[in-house]
Amino acid sequence: MAEGKPLDLMIAIDGPAGSGKTTIAQWIAARFGFLYFDTGVMYRAVTLAALRRGIEIADEDEVTLLAQQIEIDIQPPSIDDGRTNTILLDSEDVSWEIRSPLVEAHVSQVSTYPGVRSAMTSRQREIGLRGRVVMAGRDIGTVVLPEADLKIFLDASVQERARRRYLECLDRGEEISFKELLNSMKERDRLDSTRDHAPLKVAEDAVVIDTTSLSIDEVTQQIMALIQERFIPH
Repeated sequence: MAEGKPLDLMIAIDGPAGSGKTTIAQWIAARFGFLYFDTGVMYRAVTLAALRRGIEIADEDEVTLLAQQIEIDIQPPSIDDGRTNTILLDSEDVSWEIRSPLVEAHVSQVSTYPGVRSAMTSRQREIGLRGRVVMAGRDIGTVVLPEADLKIFLDASVQERARRRYLECLDRGEEISFKELLNSMKERDRLDSTRDHAPLKVAEDAVVIDTTSLSIDEVTQQIMALIQERFIPH
């Protein structure tokens, strides 16, 4: 990278579950010393809070009210256990609980509620507009941070995405059926893409990268080339 003033960019990385958003966004953020922010953890935290309190996930009003009341904080990793951030729900560390299969099965429905998205989006924008940030999610380039300097949309086949998530669960010692995980991911794709409010879609000015047959290094090299070409003086 050229010497001189540090880069001050807002980078949006969108895509469906298992497309590589978390890994790629974290790598890019670390490379440039930017804040890494996976916005999906906020919806997972709301889902976990609702499940804990016995709130029916289908009760949009109650889930929305809960989202407006709870405190969600995202901080750099506090424990070296593979986490990408430390997620605090009302000051409790729930970094791994929000990744449970039960939360996975309900988070898409929670994220369809306009009131929940509005509450989370306002918090996400506050963070993103500070700059020097890599935000990963499903509607960053289209809704949360349309001002982003660089928008990337990562995609992959649903079978490959389910395989990646399955291996992640095994690495954490979780017992889960691949078939169930695949079916859950297909349903999540359907909900994410067809919801009325902020559906998963490619921003008009986003660069689309299919990661199905690409390694992490190959994807990051493509993005680094884009950053080099567009933002770093030659």
